[in-house]
Amino acid sequence: MASSSSSSSSSSSSASRELQKDFDAKANDLSKIQKDISKNHQVRKKYTIQLGENELVLKELDLLNDDANVYKLIGPVLVKQDLAEANANVRKRIEYISAELKRLDSTLQDLEGKQSIKKEAVK
Repeated sequence: MASSSSSSSSSSSSASRELQKDFDAKANDLSKIQKDISKNHQVRKKYTIQLGENELVLKELDLLNDDANVYKLIGPVLVKQDLAEANANVRKRIEYISAELKRLDSTLQDLEGKQSIKKEAVK
């Protein structure tokens, strides 16, 4: 009878180890998702700042007369640029940044959904 309780004890210990492994794996998954969310927020913040800066540049360009001189900084050199070309470049940049922000929002929603699922699994 003593050997029977001993094998029962080792099987419950094995089950306990399996539960702990499962819990650790779920906790690691949750931690990874939270890191991805944090990274998403950082990138989103960078793009939001760039969007604001480019919108300001566009407003400034809109204030200029058609014959105004516009210069673009390329490395250490200022290069003369056509106003219409500068305007088009800034608009394209704003379009690109806006698309990236939408993509990041979509990714964030997906990550937050996964995070909720993992939190429930860990409970």
